[in-house]
Amino acid sequence: MRKQKKKSELREWVESLVVAAVIAFGIIRPFIIEPFKIPTGSMRPTLLEGDLILVSKFTYGARVPFTNLRLPGLSKPKRGDVIVFRYPVDLSKNFIKRLIAFEGEGVEIKDGSIYIDQRPLLGDLFSKRYYYNRGEFAREGQKITVPELSYFVLGDNSGSSQDSRYWGYVPKRNLVGKAIVIFWPPHRIRMIK
Repeated sequence: MRKQKKKSELREWVESLVVAAVIAFGIIRPFIIEPFKIPTGSMRPTLLEGDLILVSKFTYGARVPFTNLRLPGLSKPKRGDVIVFRYPVDLSKNFIKRLIAFEGEGVEIKDGSIYIDQRPLLGDLFSKRYYYNRGEFAREGQKITVPELSYFVLGDNSGSSQDSRYWGYVPKRNLVGKAIVIFWPPHRIRMIK
């Protein structure tokens, strides 16, 4: 009788773990929230190498796996959001950058500041950083217009970031989600702004 009881307890544990794994990998990760590890210093000081973050996929509307369909989101991306997207040059890689400009907006980097439609971006997210004129899409005196259905993104560490200045624009369809919180290491736990 004890053997049978132990078997049934073990079976319950295994079934519970299988159900939890199906929920985690079949529902939560593709549609709700996914952890990512920061590999480089391109988003310093906001994100450091090795930080583990959670990315909300449902905020902007999660992509339905194996399709080009997207579920309705809670909100639209906003200027200044830290977003995760599939890298336009290699779709197998995910990148993280700050959203700077939307389709139809003119972007220029001048004297270390970002100008959108000839007006400087103000506020702590933008004015406390120096942005360098580097790459094909951010030469000195160059004004570019973000194409339809695309975003222009920059790393917070402008001196060490491969971003829209170098490879162009992020198609909206490449959007993965919004970075919301650093959850590891413990001394860095905080909301991402």
